[in-house]
Amino acid sequence: MKPRHRRLALVAAGLTLASAGVTLALGAFRSNLVFFVTPTQIAAGQAERGALLRVGGLVQPGSIARDAAAEGLKVRFVLADGPHTLPVVFEGVLPDLFSAGRGAIAQGRIDASGTLVATEVLAKHDENYMPPGVHAPDAGQAGAR
Repeated sequence: MKPRHRRLALVAAGLTLASAGVTLALGAFRSNLVFFVTPTQIAAGQAERGALLRVGGLVQPGSIARDAAAEGLKVRFVLADGPHTLPVVFEGVLPDLFSAGRGAIAQGRIDASGTLVATEVLAKHDENYMPPGVHAPDAGQAGAR
């Protein structure tokens, strides 16, 4: 084989391996992709039943109920984004910032009854969040110094 043909074969093999690697990486990315939806989009039928979803909304006041039989780890609550609500069931430890009336994101699958069976719950905080033990200076006192 001539050196010119050998170089051409090496370049072709390299391009084939690179394209195979990119295809595998994109396939892995696509299988781990989770879409963020709201209860309104779910009510409108814009989310597939059984698909892995991240649903965001506000935790409805008075909707948090702990299951006594599961030693307090099974929690039911309702996420709302205005006119539509979605019941959620989660078994595990909730984040410290999780509470009624605050934002939360639940990741899981919607079962046949229309309930989101969550595998993970994330609590959202507002833009004024301060870590526990740290106090923001009072705006009125800041100018007096």
